[in-house]
Amino acid sequence: MPVQPCSAAPIVREPLSGQAAAELAGVFKALSDPIRLRLLSAIAARAGQEACVCELSEGIDLTQPTISHHLKVLREAGLLTSERRASWVYYRVVPEALQRLSQVLLVESGATGVLA
Repeated sequence: MPVQPCSAAPIVREPLSGQAAAELAGVFKALSDPIRLRLLSAIAARAGQEACVCELSEGIDLTQPTISHHLKVLREAGLLTSERRASWVYYRVVPEALQRLSQVLLVESGATGVLA
């Protein structure tokens, strides 16, 4: 039986560029840790999507320096911002970062939308 040639499906949208994929990989890497995912969720669940670092250790059996390290990773990935108020640091979700992740996942799933 003769082998049929490969027939490529047509491209219906632009795939991720190398730069966009590298940037998103950094964000997904930051979110791949269960503690960081819990911390982001804990902040997002609060009014104004903001929480003091002192509030985030509740229910997480880690030292404050370890929690601060995880928050730093999330901040460096662009998922959180931080602001010092007196002796405490407050963390806030960056809604645009989460919207970007949601949009990429929707597009990659074929569900809807286009990348901005």
